[in-house]
Amino acid sequence: MGVQPTSRDGVVELVVARVLGLTGTGGAGGRRVRVLLDGHPSTEPGAWADALVEPLRAAGHEAFRVSAGTFLRAASLRLERGREDPDALYESWLDAAALEREVLRPFGPGGSGRFTPSLRDPATDRPTREPARDAPPGSVLLLDGALLLGQGLPVELTLHLAARPATLRRRTPDDERWTLPAYDRYEREVAPAEEADVVVHVDDARHPAVLDRTTGRR
Repeated sequence: MGVQPTSRDGVVELVVARVLGLTGTGGAGGRRVRVLLDGHPSTEPGAWADALVEPLRAAGHEAFRVSAGTFLRAASLRLERGREDPDALYESWLDAAALEREVLRPFGPGGSGRFTPSLRDPATDRPTREPARDAPPGSVLLLDGALLLGQGLPVELTLHLAARPATLRRRTPDDERWTLPAYDRYEREVAPAEEADVVVHVDDARHPAVLDRTTGRR
């Protein structure tokens, strides 16, 4: 097992294959699968999740998108220590309990399949009031976000988009550089590249390289 050079399409094909191996045969009667795509915003985990939707649907599985950024705590809570506190960002911005309650548990084994796609608009801090949706058997949840690993979120497959600290610093806008210590802490305390099932190295976004720890699993 080692890091293998590939392409963006190659990563998509690999992840789709791993998801299909988890859903079982047939889109209509298979197991629902929850996939977590984690990475610094500059690695675009949302775009990677979006790229999986159509290939999964073409394979006969409904795919649903959820962004962890719509499950943040209210601004009055997450900004108690100020607007630019990296420890608060790391420790308490995400309402992990709500994400688990409203999305991950209903989507998981024994769940009803009825989930809430979003709770709060991160720009306006207002409830989205998005209607609940029903995920039939064999559906796939694609959850994207940052700083998600190490929180014990119940999912079947995890993917981390990895980049060197220097790459993240180069890609982070000046007004967001206050967030970087949170990602340094994430590397120290969680080591996401060691935690994830699939790791995609994206220092050169045109030429990713992948480490697949699911190979050989039953």
